[in-house]
Order: sequence, then C-alpha cells, then structure tokens
Amino acid sequence: MASEVRQKVKTQSASPIGPLGIEAALAAEANPSVQPRPKIFDELALTDRVALISGGNRGLGLDIAIALCEAGARVAYCFDLPEKPSEVFVASQDYVRRLGNNSRLEYFSADVRDQQLLWKKAEEIGDKEKRLDICVASAGIAKAPIDCLEYPAETFKEVIDVNTSGVFFTAQAAGRQMARFGRGGSIILVASVLGSVAARAHGVISYNSSKSAVLQMARSMACELGSKKIRVNSLSPGYIHTQMTGAFLDVRPDLLDEWSSLNPLGRIGRPDELRGVVTWLASDASTFCTGSDIVVDGGHCAW
Repeated sequence: MASEVRQKVKTQSASPIGPLGIEAALAAEANPSVQPRPKIFDELALTDRVALISGGNRGLGLDIAIALCEAGARVAYCFDLPEKPSEVFVASQDYVRRLGNNSRLEYFSADVRDQQLLWKKAEEIGDKEKRLDICVASAGIAKAPIDCLEYPAETFKEVIDVNTSGVFFTAQAAGRQMARFGRGGSIILVASVLGSVAARAHGVISYNSSKSAVLQMARSMACELGSKKIRVNSLSPGYIHTQMTGAFLDVRPDLLDEWSSLNPLGRIGRPDELRGVVTWLASDASTFCTGSDIVVDGGHCAW
C-alpha cells in the first residue's frame, strides 16, 4: 500500500527535469555511472518561454522584463500607454539583444482598461509564438494625497480602473492564451504592502483599496485556474524607488526619510531587488506556489 501511495504521488506531481534533491542523490547512488550535476538553475530557467508584461515601458515592469529575458525567455512583450517606447526601453531592448541568448524585448501600445484590446493583442501573441507562459501585471498609478472624506469620484474611479480592472484584464488576456495552449503558466499580479496595511500618511485610500482588491483577485483566480495548471500569485512590494514614487519624492523630499524609517533595513528598495522573486514565481522552481502573496518590503509588515 505504501509503495502504491508513493507511486501515486509521483504520478500526480512529477518534475519535468527530475529527479531532484534527495531522489537525485539516491539515483546516483543506485547507478554510479550517473554524473551528478546542479539542477537548481535549470528549475529557475525560463528557456523559450513567452511573457506578457503591463507597465513595461520603464521602471518596475521593464526591470522585470529584462530579468525574464536574462533567465532565457524567448520574448517579453511589454505594453504601456505611450504610442512609442521610451529611450530607456529602446536601450534595454538593445541590451537584451546583446545578451546573446536569443531573447528579445517587444513593445506595443495599449491601455490596460481596454479589455477587448488586451484580449486581441494576447491572441495575436499566441498566434505568432504558439504559446504564452508568463504574465506580470505591473501597470499602476497613484494620485496626490486627498482626504478620504473629500475624495472625488472621478479620481477614485480612475485609480480603481487602472490598478484593479487593468490588472484583471491583463491577467485575463494572458490566462486565455495559457488555457488555449494547455501548457499552464504563471500569472503574477503586482499589488503592494499598502493592500495589506494602511499607510501612515493620509490621502491614498484609492491606491490602498485598489491593491487590496488585487490580493483577493489573485487568490480567486488561483482557485479557478489551478485545474488548468495556471498558477496565480500576487507580489507586494514595499516602498520602491520607481518613477512613480520618485515623482512624490521630487515634491516631498522629506518622505524619503519617513519611508526609510518604516522598515528594519532603514531604506527604500530598488526595482532590481524584485527580479529574483519574479523570476522564481515565473519558473518551475515555484510550481507548488499559487494563491500566495509574496511580500518584498524590507520588513515593513514585520513592524
């Protein structure tokens, strides 16, 4: 009976590059002709995979796209509002081309609030690449602080439309292609620690609410899509120095010391400090992780 259970477990969940870990060690002991080799980097590799990233014209989204290409992705399709890619994107595109691993960055213009356009673009990617494996929904906006009792309806709606509906439409678009090709995939929704804890500063209720919705969205989609081998997780960064937060710091330089004091490390984060965790979530090294929120905040929530 015990052997039958073990066999059922293996059948139920077999690694495509197994055996790994202890199993690999036992296999090598049983067959001395087997030459052991490290496989952890194989698990993290994204060789030949196709990714879709929102908010990928610059900042966090673009940093993530470069990381996916460095890990071997065939192509990372980045989209954002501007009709043409930024100079930073073009430089990054050239950088990826020069990596020499046949990865590439592509750009197209789209508004995350346009559900039908995103569905259409993702389908075009699927038609061309014959797969879509990774989605990172990182597009988001924040508005200047406004007292919650005076918050204008249109401003609130705009933030929710981009940060919540836009994230959902992006995940939908990619998920439809993942289901279409039957290979499964990994969807990563970028939330924030402010979706779990309220900021000390007042006036960001729209942002906080939108990110809290993303957390529940990831859990809900994970439960629905697990049977299709599509994993859905959220990522909650703390205060990261991006173009968006930089705009706040330009107006309020004093915020840097305030934000830095909110975590045990005593500083805000860099966009590149999210590269590793996103690559892990996108890869086969995290195949049992779905419906989770991964917090990368310098210990902000620990306090």
